[in-house]
Order: sequence, then C-alpha cells, then structure tokens
Amino acid sequence: MSDSKPQQKALLPNPFYLSDSEILEKVYLTHTYDDEACDKSTLFNLVSTVIMHSTRIVETFILKRDVRNGFGEGKILITEFKPEFHKLKLLSCQMITIPSGLENAHQTTMRILQQLRSFSWGTKALIALAAFALEYGNFWNLYQLPPSDQLGNSLKLLNQIQHRQIPIIDINNSVVLVMEVVQKIKNWGIWIAEGYDTEDVPALSDALQEIPLVVYWAVASLVACNSTFVGLSNYTIPDFSAKLAPALRELNRHLDICKLQIDDIEDYMSRKRNFRKPKDVVDFLKLLFNRNGSSDAQVFDGSAQTKVSVEVFKQKHVLLFISTLDSIADEIRLLNSINDRLVEDPNDKTGFKKEEFKILWVPIVDRWDDERKEVLKSFKNGIKWYVLEYTSPLPGIRLIREDLNFQNKPIVPVVNPHGIVINDDAMDIIFEWGIDAFPFRKSDGDLLAQKWKWFWDEVGKTNLDIQVKGDRYIFIFGGNDSKWIHDFTLAVDKVKRHETIKRADAIIDYYQLGKDDPKKVPRFWIGIESKRQKKHYEKLDCEIQEIVKSLLCLKQDIQGWAILSKGSNVKILGHGEPMYQTLAEFELWKENVLVKEGFDIAFKGYYETKLKDLPATPQPCAFMNVDNYTSNVLATITCPNASCGRVMEVTSVNYKCCHRDASDTAKV
Repeated sequence: MSDSKPQQKALLPNPFYLSDSEILEKVYLTHTYDDEACDKSTLFNLVSTVIMHSTRIVETFILKRDVRNGFGEGKILITEFKPEFHKLKLLSCQMITIPSGLENAHQTTMRILQQLRSFSWGTKALIALAAFALEYGNFWNLYQLPPSDQLGNSLKLLNQIQHRQIPIIDINNSVVLVMEVVQKIKNWGIWIAEGYDTEDVPALSDALQEIPLVVYWAVASLVACNSTFVGLSNYTIPDFSAKLAPALRELNRHLDICKLQIDDIEDYMSRKRNFRKPKDVVDFLKLLFNRNGSSDAQVFDGSAQTKVSVEVFKQKHVLLFISTLDSIADEIRLLNSINDRLVEDPNDKTGFKKEEFKILWVPIVDRWDDERKEVLKSFKNGIKWYVLEYTSPLPGIRLIREDLNFQNKPIVPVVNPHGIVINDDAMDIIFEWGIDAFPFRKSDGDLLAQKWKWFWDEVGKTNLDIQVKGDRYIFIFGGNDSKWIHDFTLAVDKVKRHETIKRADAIIDYYQLGKDDPKKVPRFWIGIESKRQKKHYEKLDCEIQEIVKSLLCLKQDIQGWAILSKGSNVKILGHGEPMYQTLAEFELWKENVLVKEGFDIAFKGYYETKLKDLPATPQPCAFMNVDNYTSNVLATITCPNASCGRVMEVTSVNYKCCHRDASDTAKV
C-alpha cells in the first residue's frame, strides 16, 4: 500500500483511513435482525474441515513443515445438510471479481454484509468464510492431486493452478486468523445461548461491542485474500491482517474476562447449592473462605495470639461478625464485652452452653494495602476472639453479600454447629440487650422485648415523651427527697455533657417522673402494682413478677430511685444514693466507657461497687413465698438480709421486707 494518501472516490472511502467508530457506524447500518435460521454447527464443521486440510496442504506441500493446526474435525452428516450453494457461490464471485483498490474492497465488504443483514454477527463471518472456502478448498484439493489423475490435470489447467503467483504465506496466515475469529465468536454465542446474563457477565456485552468491527475486518480480509488468490487483484494481505489482529486481540481480552466471570458464576452457584445444605459449621465457613483445592483458611486467635484452622469452630456456635474497617469501634467494644461474658459465665442457659459460642470477625476489604493492614492490626491488638486473615479476594464474597445480605453495614449472623443460620443478623439485639440476648436468636430478642413491654407501656402513660431507641441511654428517676432529686439531676446532666461521653458517641437522656405533673406519680405506681394481681404460670410471667417486686421495692427508698436503660433494655433498677454516687464519681470510671465496655456496662460495674461500699444503702426487698405452707398461723420472720434484720411484713401469700425504718410496724 502506498504511503501517500490516494485520491478518494466519491462515496467509496478507503477503510484504512476510517476510524473504528466510523467503520462501526457504517457496519451497523447493514444489520437489521439476527433471526434468520442457519445450521451453524454443521456449516462450521464443514468449513473448519476445508480450512484445516487446505492450510495443512500449504504447510506440508509448499512450506515442507509438519505442523498441525488447532481446528477440530466434527462428524458431518452430509445427507442431512444442504447449504445454500447459490448464496455461497454468489458471495464467492463477488469476492473474486472486484477490481483493485482498497475502496473497492470496502464496497464489496459492505455489500456482503448487507446481503447477510438478517444473520447474527457470528453467522455473517461464518457464511463469508464458507464462501471463501469454495475457491480456497477447490484450489488446494486440485493442487495435491497426482499427475496420473487426468481429470485433475485438466481441472488444474482450467483453474491455472500451476501459473498463479500467490502470496501463499500471507493468505494462509490471514485465513487462519479469520478462522480464529469465527471460533471465538462461536464461543461467545455458546455462552449467550447458555443463558448467562450480561448483568452477571458484563464482559459479554463488552465483547459484543467489539464483534461488529472484528467481523468487518474478517470479511474484508477474505475479500482481499480471494481476489488476490485468483490473481485478479493484488492486495497487500498483511495490511488487512494488521487491522484484524488488534481487533481480535481486544475481542480475546473481553472473552478471557468472560471466562473468568463465568467461572466465578459457576463457582458461586456450586457454593450456593452447598451453602443451602452444608455438612456442618466448618463446611459453612469453608464455603465462604476457601478456594477450590486450596488449604484451609487461617484465622487469628486473639486470646492465644496464634493462627489456627477453621476446624477450631467444629461443634461450635459462631457469631459471624462481618464488617468493613470503617467506624466499627462501638461494635468492637460491644463484642469484646460479649466475649468476656461468654468466657466468664460458661454455664448452661436455656439448653445452651456459653462456652460453645465463638465470635469470628470477617473484615471485608476490597484491597489489602499497607494502610488497611495497619488498621486491622490496631483492632486485633484489643481483640480476644477470632479474626479471618486473607490477602486475595474472598471466594465466597458473593455469598456474603447476597445470601448473608451484607451491605457494608456491620452484621452478626449466628450459625449453629450444623451450619444453619439461626439468626440472619443478631447485631440489633446484641446492641440493645447485650449478653441477656443469649443465645442470640430472634426469638430471644422478642422475648426480652415482651418482658419489658408492659413497663414501657406504663412509662408511656406518664407523658414523659421518652424516645426509646436502641442507641440511647435513658435515666428515669423520682422520689420524695427534693435535695436528692436536685443533686441527681445536676450529676446526670454533667455526665451527659462530658467530653468522654461525646468521644464515645453516646446519647444520654434523663426524665424525672412527675416533674411537670405530680399526679402522674401515683398513677404510675398504681399501674405497676396492678401487675401483681395477675396470675402467672409461664417463665415470662414469673420474670415480670420479679421485676414488679423490684420496682415496688425502689418506691420505698426514702431518698429516691433511678432506672437506667439502653433503649428498651432496662439495665439497672437502682436505689437513690449509690446511683447518685456513681454519677458524681464519673471521673473515676470514665475510661471504662471508652476502653472496656460502653456506658451502661461501665456504669453498672461501678454502681455494684458502690452498693458494697455503702452498707446503709437500702438493699433490694427480700421475699419469701409461703404458698406451700399448710399452717393457718402466719409466723413473724426476720428479714434474711444481713444488713437489715428487721421484722418482715406479712401478707397472705408471702413475707416481704423493704428495709424501712425501725419505727415501721409489721402489718398482717
């Protein structure tokens, strides 16, 4: 091809001066529908056989090389296939009879694509290659015939087999390249036919964007090869191959990505099938963490500071903490607290052993750079539970996002030893109820909510306008000692505004019962008292009765009382003086809010210390049920609390002492 730009003919552009986008614009105009039927499989087998044997003849007879190409041979049932010979012959003749000139090669290519407008892109290239194979196959079939074959010799003379000057190597290389194009588009079509969605395999759509351009240069190369082959034109075949080759490379790049994406889908579907019925919890975890054929994923044991296999979770319940590395300090502190209580109190509860519950953190990171590694390392220093360690993308990340519904917000699915998820996300109930939510099923959270629902219903009748939310700490307080009320109000307000509380991102609200309407106070206590009149047979009813007794005991405190809750979870039913002292001495335990456990747990720990330090502080009321007594005589009994020793009040069903002043007399 000349280096200088030739004079372009009107409406016949030189394709080598067109950009890819300009070629695509013209090619798309030739395409209408791709619904015309064609036995592509049989036609492909026929064409590949012709091309394979023809190129092999070139290699062995002309180039004297024993090189086998990679085209397969299929079994062809010739009697069942009738190719449209007239169409193939027409296309072949159009390729042969064009005059020289790149503009004419472009015009013929566009005419062929227009005639094949109702076929798919892959079928267009296949039919064009079949048309080329008519001349190409006939030529090399005649070429290899022995001199003794009189018919063959005559046909050789008619076809001028011995007198053609052919750039054999260039044409052969170009034909092999076009054959690869047809094969690659065929593979793309197979994936489409198998139903892979472009949303799951986006590279299929990317490949489709390249296919029309590849088909154009494939057909143009065949036009140039066929015309040059018969000697009517003299195209520079490598120029066409130089255009086709990079377009094919780009297509191959997208197809390679398709293969990876399809492998990921197949791997996901296989994991998903097994995920529905895992063998056990270890198999469940391996489906999330392990690559096929790889060794076990490693987890960091924070308590022993060593790496262990996921087999450590065999026969265990696993709290699977899944999160990013961003803004999770509160979750880490909370789970540290849960882990401590699982270890400190390993006894049975409702048929479960706390020591069989383990926490495993799965940090989700797109790329483990040095910064991300340092962040994880800083968290691991304060963790005594397990952390998954990995560097390459998790093979089960799609299961984590789609089946475990991780949307970058921290979640805690709970998995039993059989590998069954018994709670999709226990994070909310753990935040609200803490260790009380053990064993962390949804039903456990529902039961706790029912346990306190009646209480919050009574609080709602006081018109305190309380916002009961899981992330808020709520003080409700009252009493008859105005000084205590004043001191407690100042103390709780000071703590609420403390810098440590702000750093802990904690919200503290406080409400005085009867502050705006003193009439609400007796109504509240009458509502509490009314709960004692109800029969109770089930465990929940018994727990509610214990709460009622404790609340009525608080009412007797001569100084005051205070209740601390986190959301709906009432943490402390506290007596006046130790509750005030705990707030007043916040500076002594403020660090526990940040470092150890959180405000409510840190508060409770210090409050219980103050109860021991203040022996004069009224203790919770003591009760003795005498339902089983058969005697009609109700005896006088001294309170069993060592710090009290007063005579207990006698009722018809129990002995009760709320540790009042010695001047109080027992009533029957």
